[in-house]
Amino acid sequence: MRRALLTTWYKPHALLLALLALPLLAAAAPTDTDSVAVLNRRADRPTAPRRWYLPNHLTVQTGGGIGMLSIGTGLSLAHDRLDLDVLAGYVPRQHAGTTLSVVAAKAKYSPWKLPLAPRLALTPLSVGVYTSYTWGLRNPGKPGQYPDDYYWFSNTVRVGPVLGSGLSYVLPSTTAGHPHKLTAYYELATNDLYLISYAQNRRALSLPDIATLALGLKLTF
Repeated sequence: MRRALLTTWYKPHALLLALLALPLLAAAAPTDTDSVAVLNRRADRPTAPRRWYLPNHLTVQTGGGIGMLSIGTGLSLAHDRLDLDVLAGYVPRQHAGTTLSVVAAKAKYSPWKLPLAPRLALTPLSVGVYTSYTWGLRNPGKPGQYPDDYYWFSNTVRVGPVLGSGLSYVLPSTTAGHPHKLTAYYELATNDLYLISYAQNRRALSLPDIATLALGLKLTF
């Protein structure tokens, strides 16, 4: 499983190209005096208020401990500072010996946004936590094969911290008056088992050994 997840470090090309293209799009966009206001504004025409509990963004991600490719949805709260997401991930058989399916829930808090251009803003720091469940693990064990306390950890459930950053670009408003926002982000994550292994084997393991990289795109609507 670890080898399969680490292969995601080397397949981020499409997401990197999207990230690099955002500044070019911003340069061609109309100017505005306050980019943070642009990120949060709505059209002057009256619109129906959005219910706070409804999802308001879609996410596509590679890596990060939840599959080679994962897609999900979620909602943003606290003036877009808090993101709550649910994702479903996938690891092909050729990268894990067996096909893996992963579901994950993630909460991430971003305290600041820094304006870079009229429609472009940087989120310099995001911190959070995630949990995941994996189906299809090789040799998961048979009922009664070992005593109940033989393994102290779960081989299907993982929990861990997340640290990252993002770059957001405001797209033109829709006919309903809601501007869409595209965010390219990266995350560094680890999990409970990796952290315990590191604590017990600090001479053999380094922090890069227990970290996973995620690259993603989030479309806010």
